[in-house]
Amino acid sequence: MSDIIVIGGGIAGVSAAARLSEHAHVTLIEGESALGYHASGRSAALFEKNYGLPSVIALNYASEAYHQPYLSPRGFMLVGRAGEDAGFEADAKMLKCPEISVSEARAHIPILNDTITRAAYHPEAYDIDTDRMIHDFAKVVRKNGGSVRSGKPVTAISYDNGWAVRSGEEMLSAAILVNAAGAWADQIAVMAGITPVGITPYRRSMARIPAPDGHDVTNWPIFFGVGETWYAKPDAGALLVSPAEEDAATAHDAWADDMVLAEGLDRFAQHVTQPVTRVLSSWAGLRSFAPDRTLVLGQDPENQSFVWCAGQGGYGFQTAPAASQLLADLTLGRTPEMDATTVKSLSPNRFHKGSSC
Repeated sequence: MSDIIVIGGGIAGVSAAARLSEHAHVTLIEGESALGYHASGRSAALFEKNYGLPSVIALNYASEAYHQPYLSPRGFMLVGRAGEDAGFEADAKMLKCPEISVSEARAHIPILNDTITRAAYHPEAYDIDTDRMIHDFAKVVRKNGGSVRSGKPVTAISYDNGWAVRSGEEMLSAAILVNAAGAWADQIAVMAGITPVGITPYRRSMARIPAPDGHDVTNWPIFFGVGETWYAKPDAGALLVSPAEEDAATAHDAWADDMVLAEGLDRFAQHVTQPVTRVLSSWAGLRSFAPDRTLVLGQDPENQSFVWCAGQGGYGFQTAPAASQLLADLTLGRTPEMDATTVKSLSPNRFHKGSSC
């Protein structure tokens, strides 16, 4: 018997379990053999606090101090070509990214070709040590007497004045159930007899390519095309390049689509001096969004012992410290530190007509 069961061992579930474990006995369930197997293990691992909708940005800013031990400098650059001025200016404004000259841009990234006419850059973007963050949160759960179980998928959930959850061969029980199942969040809700909120997974692919000949990419910033039609990021002496696609999918162990990957690599190649001749590896992850693309955090109005921690999209690591603290506050009946407008915008109540916010 636990006080709280958390379903989902990605960054959302592990951080929520850690926060809750400070005040309750928590059992975390992950169906895969390791924590962070799906979206969290395939993240671009970037902290860019001005990236996202207003509610995401509020969570980013509230998470900044917690992130500091896990960050290393990266920097962010936006590049545009002739005819992309309106999109370039909109993106730069949204990301609070000051414009620089093209020659300054090439000082950061020497392979930018002569089709580049605009560039914007700021240094306040950082790599996140995502593996360390996940396992540090898991250590907190264990230190506080909680349990972290992997390789035990949930196959049945029932409610009768408390939750009964079948995980592997075990039947676990708890007063509160937290749904942090990522792409599977709506499936878990249906299994629990709760109305789904419309969480949809979208595939995003990634290719790892060799560093351009003769270049040390270690200190290059992450760089994006206008409208986020592609991006590239240094990674251990190579470059990660993403088509930045959003293709609706069902919840599954995602893989990259070769044609989508080829199209994205071509878009990237149109901005640089050296062609892409080889792919070292490729993969894909599922970024899961609610219909309004805003996180879903808090108690379900149909049954307040069912708590949503879903819809992180591509912002799971950025928002995790503040999102998990907010979730713990709401679950434990404490006044949140986040402002009321943000809390309301994240509430699952917004999907239920007639529910009070």
